[in-house]
Amino acid sequence: MNELLTYALTVFTGFFAIMNPIANIPIFMSLVQDADEATKRKISRKSTLTAFIIVVSFILLGKFIFSLFGITVPAFKITGGVLVFYVGFEMMQSKKSSIAHSKKVIIDENIAISPLAIPILAGPGTIVTSMNFVAGVDYIHISIVIVVFALMCWITAVSFNFGEQIVKKIGNNIIIVIGKIMGLILAIIGTTMVTEGLKLSFKILK
Repeated sequence: MNELLTYALTVFTGFFAIMNPIANIPIFMSLVQDADEATKRKISRKSTLTAFIIVVSFILLGKFIFSLFGITVPAFKITGGVLVFYVGFEMMQSKKSSIAHSKKVIIDENIAISPLAIPILAGPGTIVTSMNFVAGVDYIHISIVIVVFALMCWITAVSFNFGEQIVKKIGNNIIIVIGKIMGLILAIIGTTMVTEGLKLSFKILK
């Protein structure tokens, strides 16, 4: 039981760092600044639901994708770890990750799908993180990952809905600091993924 709780906490930390709902509030607010409250909530709900469907699809089909393309778990952990480390490194430099964010957006309700759901919430970094968590584990652990990601989507939706109040309470400077801390956590998670991949590779070689 303790192992499952530890695993759930690790998954939550990883998703929280990569999705960073607090740091994404200014992005959401800038995209919906001309919309009324009802439209903002609709966009928030649609974007998080779409992100959930996308990531869960990769979680459930991950093993099939591995088999189809001949991808090994060690190779995926190493490559995914490098990618997650890169996203975290950019966040620590206060940059919007070129992996996780879109540079050009069209301000209408379609922003719920792109760029909010894809690639801000369910970008390559989030997908890689989720698939790393379910690589080589049983269905209980996969279920935990799905439940934790659903929780993260709900937290993100709440953060978006109360974005203005949150920014007024904590301020932009605190949001920047949180982004840097999340970037550090991501970089550490990425390094851990690479280390695990290398350990698995050496076992296979032996």
